[in-house]
Amino acid sequence: MEIKTAIILAGGFGTRLKTVVSDVPKPMAPVNGIPFLSYQLNYLKHYGIDNVILSVGYLHEKLISFYKNEFNGLKLNYVIEDEPLGTGGGIRKAMEQCKDEEVFALNGDSFFDINLTKFQQYHEFKNSSFSLALRKLDNASRYGCVQTERDNRIISFQEKSDMAEAGSINAGVYILGRKLFLQHTPPNTKFSIEKDFFEKELQVLPIYGFEFEAYFIDIGIPEDYAKAQHDFKGPKYN
Repeated sequence: MEIKTAIILAGGFGTRLKTVVSDVPKPMAPVNGIPFLSYQLNYLKHYGIDNVILSVGYLHEKLISFYKNEFNGLKLNYVIEDEPLGTGGGIRKAMEQCKDEEVFALNGDSFFDINLTKFQQYHEFKNSSFSLALRKLDNASRYGCVQTERDNRIISFQEKSDMAEAGSINAGVYILGRKLFLQHTPPNTKFSIEKDFFEKELQVLPIYGFEFEAYFIDIGIPEDYAKAQHDFKGPKYN
């Protein structure tokens, strides 16, 4: 069954971007005059998503008053983090509002232009509980690497490193099973989906990583935010 709901993590402080963007939440940082989040929403609509749950926190009033409950035909709902809940806690809070059994989850400050239909097909073919979209980088040191077996099952996560070396990174796009995720995570608790969930559950649950060669950018640092202004000159999805 085609996934119709996506969760976007849009609650971060954007600490590293403060020098260039300080008056709006990081996912709303303007890229060629358009909030970065709008590019993401148009991309999700292109792949058949019709419902988006935004996990918001810092400056959430600005985001909610701008987007309200609908954007370009997408239905928007919000969960507000009164206290920062981390990537895991933010997704869990959104998942509690979700009725669908499987959802996409994305980071609000990065864009990975993968084919979501293919991603779901790989996920279903492997009968995966949770799937991560991976991106090979020549220098993966800023992110840390994900190691997979030949069948794409993830076997380990490697920490960030000072050494510039190639590797496959977790690019922040997931397919998550609601029931299992809620069963295996604590409510109203700050936790990291990467460190406290994926890494800890590897031995217990089938978690797979699928590599895509698609365009990837993380606007969390000023250099890449500046690069996005150039890269997003002509919007691919409207």
